Amino acid sequence: MLNKLNPVQREAVTYLDGPLLVLAGAGSGKTRVITHKIAYLIDQCGYAARNIAAITFTNKAANEMRERVGTLAQGSNTKGLVVSTFHSLGMNILRAEAVLLGYKPQFSIFDSSDTWKIIGELTNSGDKQEIRDIQTQISNWKSAFVSPEQAAQIADKDETKVQARIYSRYQETLRAYQAVDFDDLIHLPVVLFNEHPEALLRWQQRLRYLLVDEYQDTNDCQYQMIKLLAGSRAAVTVVGDDDQSIYAWRGASIENLHNLRKDYPNLHVVKLEQNYRSSQRILKVANHLINHNTKVFEKKLWSDHGIGDPIRIYAARDDEHEAESVVMKLISHKFEHRTRFADYAILYRSNHLSRAFEEQLRTQRVPYTVSGGTSFFDRAEIKDITAYLRLIANPDDDPAFIRAITTPKRGIGNTTLEKLGSYAGSRHISLFEAAFEAHVQQELPPRQYEELMTFCNFINRIQDRADKDPCGELLDELLRAINYETWLYDSHEPRQADTKWENVQEFIAWLKRKSEADEKSLIAMVQTIALINMLEGKDQEPDAVSLSTLHAAKGLEFPHVFIIAAEEDILPFRDSDEKQIEEERRLMYVGITRAERSLQISYCNRRKRGKDWMACEPSRFLEEMPEDELVYAGSHADAAPTVTKGEGMDKLAKLKAMLNRPVTE
Repeated sequence: MLNKLNPVQREAVTYLDGPLLVLAGAGSGKTRVITHKIAYLIDQCGYAARNIAAITFTNKAANEMRERVGTLAQGSNTKGLVVSTFHSLGMNILRAEAVLLGYKPQFSIFDSSDTWKIIGELTNSGDKQEIRDIQTQISNWKSAFVSPEQAAQIADKDETKVQARIYSRYQETLRAYQAVDFDDLIHLPVVLFNEHPEALLRWQQRLRYLLVDEYQDTNDCQYQMIKLLAGSRAAVTVVGDDDQSIYAWRGASIENLHNLRKDYPNLHVVKLEQNYRSSQRILKVANHLINHNTKVFEKKLWSDHGIGDPIRIYAARDDEHEAESVVMKLISHKFEHRTRFADYAILYRSNHLSRAFEEQLRTQRVPYTVSGGTSFFDRAEIKDITAYLRLIANPDDDPAFIRAITTPKRGIGNTTLEKLGSYAGSRHISLFEAAFEAHVQQELPPRQYEELMTFCNFINRIQDRADKDPCGELLDELLRAINYETWLYDSHEPRQADTKWENVQEFIAWLKRKSEADEKSLIAMVQTIALINMLEGKDQEPDAVSLSTLHAAKGLEFPHVFIIAAEEDILPFRDSDEKQIEEERRLMYVGITRAERSLQISYCNRRKRGKDWMACEPSRFLEEMPEDELVYAGSHADAAPTVTKGEGMDKLAKLKAMLNRPVTE
């Protein structure tokens, strides 16, 4: 098994004499190191799989690791191995220790749309930016372990005083609903471990070796969680790259890599510098650029993949011309090299920049996918069904109660809900619990009360069986009972209803498969759903060009990459201070190192903002790249020709030869 690793990777896998930092450059095989180390710990070092935890940031990365370990450790018992996201691990800890923090194990997990709704109601404001700002502030306070009381004390402006008040009421609301938000899934385990040493000891004995991926992306909460779990034994391997730290805006701290040396004076560092992805030219440009940043750990990527094509810098007249020229270049390159559409990616700093490219790709009938599109679980029909499941798992979940009882509509309107809500509020109980109290019967007209009781009794009946009966059986029964299919076709256009019903069926089929594979009851599946960002059943990637933000492209690779809008005020983002410029430079570095064989970076001479044309300045990062590796093209005054006349004739001759070649497929 170890023979397939290079010497440095082998050192990272076999080192067990203390805490280890694997400084893993882009494309240097970090997942291979983590998965081989897990197999090594089980096969060679006598660790039981259930005593090992590998922690990462996305479900996709966790699934990939799990599959690779399964292949490597064939014959070994991997049952109980924890390969999960930070949030998933936090959820499992909270579920096991909920009582210590005053929660029940079936607590609800609120996503950002749930919390948005609560904050909107608390502020009584329709101002989206205000709600977003409060959401961000609360999230930052939780990550920094600032309680609502402390937030009120440190608030120095009127705006922050209001936010602190909302924070306090928001936490009270979550408590009343027996719910936690995404930040709580990391924040509360740290609170638990600090307040209940016996719980910490339980988890330290359970998870005896920790492997942490993408360590540079951890925030303060995640850092504390790992530090507490590792304890004095410090049996931990962390893998990270300070050159790819691009998430400061959501609380990630590059300092966490630097702090490792303070926390663990005996820290051993292994550098993975051999890149298995990109050509030498691409790496030379990436190294040259990132050397303009201040460094704590020096490293230099290298590759034996050959010199590769020169990096093309393309100057477009305007944004429409940029989109047109990039798409035409992509199509001609695909035709000439007989590649797949999936071999190409168009990367950009901000989502709005994709529009012109989507129009061009549609015009040219080129299939494409956009990362960061609507998640499967964010679709209205999936949220409808999920509301029922959430309510079955936790009757105190008021937002789920309101969505479920009104979808499909069943004669219970706003007036009924307001009366029920008002009574529940005065008694400090959930809407579901309030429905069963005698006073409510007197308050409501008989027909509405009867509908309310029919609904609540139905939820109780399903709940009684939710931990015992097969998940699939209950799901089929639920769909039949609420008559969801008929309601969809009654309330939507036929084609729209078809799509929505297909999505529901796909969701139910996925739930059945997953509950069977993981041996989970309906109740356990509900909390799993809350943590999943995309449907795991779709294994086959479509043959389509990838449109993606630079942030979302991290961790991916493509043979051919176009980075667009490399302009001042876009990349780097406007008003960036010195620290933020370094992060923007890392973002450009991440974009460059996604490319395997060819890379084009483009910018516009002018760009439309509203009805006005604005002159654009090329990004400073272009000047920081080695001149001898770049070829300039396009409508800039000093742009050099892309190819000489002789090269052009040669290219034309090759294209003619390809057209005359007999078709073999």
